[in-house]
Amino acid sequence: MAATAATKAAPPKAATKKELIFVYEGKDKKGAKKTGELTGASEAAVKAILRKQGILPTKVKKKPKPLLGGMGKPIETADIAIFARQMATMMTSGVPLLQSFDLVGQGHEKPAFQKLVMTIKSKVEAGGTMADALREHPQYFDSLFCNLVEAGEQAGILESLLTKLAVYKEKSEAIKKKVKGALSYPISIMVVAMIVSAILLVYVVPVFADMFKSFGGDLPGLTQMVVNMSDFMVRNYNWAKIAGGLVAAKIAFGQAKKRSVAFQHFLQRLSLKLPLFGELLTKSALARFTRTLATMFAAGTPLVEAMDSVAGATGNIVFYEATMKIKEEVMTGTTLAESMRNTGVFPNMCVQMTQIGEESGSIDKMLNKVADYYEEEVDALVESLSSMMEPMIMAFLGVVIGGLVLAMYLPIFKMGGAI
Repeated sequence: MAATAATKAAPPKAATKKELIFVYEGKDKKGAKKTGELTGASEAAVKAILRKQGILPTKVKKKPKPLLGGMGKPIETADIAIFARQMATMMTSGVPLLQSFDLVGQGHEKPAFQKLVMTIKSKVEAGGTMADALREHPQYFDSLFCNLVEAGEQAGILESLLTKLAVYKEKSEAIKKKVKGALSYPISIMVVAMIVSAILLVYVVPVFADMFKSFGGDLPGLTQMVVNMSDFMVRNYNWAKIAGGLVAAKIAFGQAKKRSVAFQHFLQRLSLKLPLFGELLTKSALARFTRTLATMFAAGTPLVEAMDSVAGATGNIVFYEATMKIKEEVMTGTTLAESMRNTGVFPNMCVQMTQIGEESGSIDKMLNKVADYYEEEVDALVESLSSMMEPMIMAFLGVVIGGLVLAMYLPIFKMGGAI
């Protein structure tokens, strides 16, 4: 069934004329009015498609571009999850595939997503499979999505696999958002603290420093240190250089991360060793591994062929390499559980549950339970980190901001004590 789905390479496509979106009006064989959108190379091509569908076109014109020049919200992973969910719901309700495309596409608020769905529909309408149409948009539909859709089409259970894909995408996206939220919160607080500290050192401390000069005498050690830091920043104070340096550093980091595979792998390995956050990232990767593998098993994809999609879904080089090692061992006859144990990456509970699933013939159910467990662990860790980070952040802000304020008032306290 899906034996060829995971290894099938998308054939090279011949260059075709750029397709456009057309708005049409017409009547069906019963005289009922029909309106909608179609993608085609020309007005004549769209009319020909409508006639094949039994619709007599009365008006066909190019869809006008948005006032903002087509600049709309980009298509996100959540949109793809919604697409899978809505398509599954439509088809389960008995709505034909092509009509489902119309309902899903036209009901979405993003023009880019509408265009994507209409483009996929036109390919299917021209006689292609849905899986092949999706493979033409790899930036939105990964190999896992396309392979399961192909398996569903071949087995006649497309709506069932679309439902599984929707659940998988929704759960994966939920985990990503929680991990990003847990990581971004402390970083944003630290950035704000640095900005506030810089403003105090550049604008506020010099005012106090001038006032302290009139007092005479030596300043307390903490105050002198802060004044020296302020003098250094004021002398080197140049917003253009600072902004340029920050932008250059961000661009350099982004380019290194984008172009250097070794740098990417270094960051991914390092992330798993971070205190507190390393455990969160590890359990997130375990949840994605088990959820993806369970979804592939439920679709009937052979284990060896499923490993490539599973490896890519983990999102970390450590788990990617472990998954590819599992694939090699399974090909030689080793069980999945034993292969997982040999990597030294997977926890004992995960390995044991997998072994039970293999022995009982219900490995997809067991893997789903493991995925549920690790997703709950991620939720608990995010809540725990949030509760732990709040007092730590307050202490950090107190030391940084409070230390600056205290340093400015120490000479005043000292002078008051002398009086």
